[in-house]
Amino acid sequence: MQRRQGRVNAGLLLLLYQISQVGLQNIPSVTLGVLALNIFLFLNPVRPLSEVCISVNEGFYRKNWQRLLLSPVHHADDWHLYYNMISMLWKGIMLEKKLKSIWFAYIIAVFSVLIGVVYMVLEFMLVKILDDPSYEMHCAVGFSGVLFALKVLNNHYNPGRVSSILGLQISSKYACWVELVAIHLISPGTSFAGHLAGILVGLMYTMGPLKKIMKACTGGLSSFTDPARPQDYYSEYYGYPGYQYRTPRSYYDYTGGLTEEEQLERAVLNSLNERDFGGATYNNERRPYGFWFAPEQHSEEEIRRQRLLRFQRR
Repeated sequence: MQRRQGRVNAGLLLLLYQISQVGLQNIPSVTLGVLALNIFLFLNPVRPLSEVCISVNEGFYRKNWQRLLLSPVHHADDWHLYYNMISMLWKGIMLEKKLKSIWFAYIIAVFSVLIGVVYMVLEFMLVKILDDPSYEMHCAVGFSGVLFALKVLNNHYNPGRVSSILGLQISSKYACWVELVAIHLISPGTSFAGHLAGILVGLMYTMGPLKKIMKACTGGLSSFTDPARPQDYYSEYYGYPGYQYRTPRSYYDYTGGLTEEEQLERAVLNSLNERDFGGATYNNERRPYGFWFAPEQHSEEEIRRQRLLRFQRR
């Protein structure tokens, strides 16, 4: 508490004012929880910054793994907290509504730890490449690494946007990279490796295997729904005479769970089947919605016989 006393935390006051302007009722639950946790730990830090920051020396050599959990939620000063939490407020509102609260909380937890690991790997590589052991001592705190990862996710789920960075209009596809360099030039004291670690983790999620690994680790729990899976078109049928409650069909029911490429291939095969068999049904059964799979393979003699019957009908 020593570093919080003796002065007015203008950044904290401004942050609280901005949150009040948005309105607590308009902030999703996980985003609000992250804001509250960071503000609480700023006012009541678990330990001094020197004992929560993450570095190669502390995290790897001394095995202080708890710093992977503590470093993201502690900040150097009130303005450090302000800029990070304002960014979290905007990104959280955008992404939590898109990904749903449980999955978004899962992402925040995984990213917070993984970014610290990637940060140590980057610093260790600098030690070896530059032959400079001082990089082992570089100690980082703050939520900005997670924010860079969320920026990658936000640009991935909302493509085609344009960001204004130092007055320049930058495509969202490249905005995180331009912002990485711009922040380091404007404020050299920031952790370039920490921000870069966030971008790399974000890319591991959107373009690499991280998302699949995270899904596999949930063990198919129903509460961890696939955020990319389209929602049902209709939730229920009611209100009109003669209508009955039915189990809703989802988009996956209509496509058989096939990818777009597999759907196209199946459509071509079905078209060829219908051309061969005149579009007839089998065993007086109605074909199901979606893509039809031939019930059985016919011999060449049977195919030849059915073709002759078709021509005779003409």
